[in-house]
Amino acid sequence: MDKLLQPDPGLMIWTIITFLVLVAILKKAAWGPLLAAIEARERRLGEERAAAEKARAQAERIQRELEEKLSSVHAQSRELLAAAARDGESLRAKLRAAAEDDARAIKDKTAAELAAEKNKLVAELRAHVADLSVSVAEKLIGKSVDDGVQKSVLDGFFKDLDAARGGRGA
Repeated sequence: MDKLLQPDPGLMIWTIITFLVLVAILKKAAWGPLLAAIEARERRLGEERAAAEKARAQAERIQRELEEKLSSVHAQSRELLAAAARDGESLRAKLRAAAEDDARAIKDKTAAELAAEKNKLVAELRAHVADLSVSVAEKLIGKSVDDGVQKSVLDGFFKDLDAARGGRGA
């Protein structure tokens, strides 16, 4: 135990030399490749981080572009819906006006047909009344009246009848 407390200078020198030789060997054999691997890994991680930053920046740019396009599409769809609503309202107004015009035309046509039918019935009634009047007159007189005389008498009768109706305000 005495030897442990008293160091031997020769042993100390050989221990230091051995340690330095071992450090030199480790530097050449292990630390060099180990440091090179660590540096390569650091370089690779730096490149990957730069690529990730670039990809993130590109993703943000694409996201902004998509948001802009989406807002543009929303604006266009709102404009198209508004235009469709305006067109629908315009078409509805046109159809309503066309329906009103058609209804008015049908009403006017019906009124004209009714007036024509009334005039036709009045003419038929006059002819029938004239025939009845002639028949009654023939029976009263007892002889047949000539067609020319019959026509002139009836025309005078109807003129007098129209004049009488016109005077009464009918």
